[in-house]
Amino acid sequence: MPKVRIEKKSRQHNEIAKQGIMFNKDFGQHILKNPMIISSMIDKAALRPTDVALEIGPGTGNMTVKVLQHVKKVIACEIDTRPFFRCAVLMFQREFAQRLVAKPGDKLFCRLSINTQLLARVDMLMKVGKNNFRPPPKVESSVVRIEPRNPPPPINYTEWDGLTRIAFTRKNKTLSSVFRQTAVLTTLEKNLKLHCSLHNKELPTDFSIKEKIETILSGVEADQKRARTMDIDDFIALLHAFNREGIHFS
Repeated sequence: MPKVRIEKKSRQHNEIAKQGIMFNKDFGQHILKNPMIISSMIDKAALRPTDVALEIGPGTGNMTVKVLQHVKKVIACEIDTRPFFRCAVLMFQREFAQRLVAKPGDKLFCRLSINTQLLARVDMLMKVGKNNFRPPPKVESSVVRIEPRNPPPPINYTEWDGLTRIAFTRKNKTLSSVFRQTAVLTTLEKNLKLHCSLHNKELPTDFSIKEKIETILSGVEADQKRARTMDIDDFIALLHAFNREGIHFS
């Protein structure tokens, strides 16, 4: 039986990963970080203001921005199609933008709000009236700034999304009421049985998924809480409580 080679990540690799950059070794990706090397390469290339430069593998654009200072145009070819950005400034319909920035307790606070704010910082920048457009739309607009959190929170997003999907089906109801729905109980019991099967565990013959969930909710004092008033920390604590008991949402 051949030995499985475990790839060890260097400290430098981990630091770069925290910045949101994950290298694809199939492409031989390495980011040139020394600005002196970049400047020296450009000087030796004897570039002219009328040149059109071709750059293969621009990566994060460290060299691209320097080359642009010396030539008419840069054509950059990148095989990695993944987006890399520090922030996004976007215009949306006013109500959608308000949902993105809504806080727990706000009327518009919803699953979109908490899922977005888990992964990014969102700020309202400005309001844009409908009379600024031709022809004027029927709704007002707003501009928001979305900045990804680096490093991202140490949460399994699929699990998180499954939990918030259930909690916000009736955001004004208590979680105790929401988790008593037959469809929810059936799904979570199925997931628990699968977890037990994978870990060679058996459930008691008198097991009740309803009682199990009620115990978990009361254990983190979430049974009387409502999704519309809960913040990110509340949901993280609740997700961990469910996972500790073998109940998963994916």
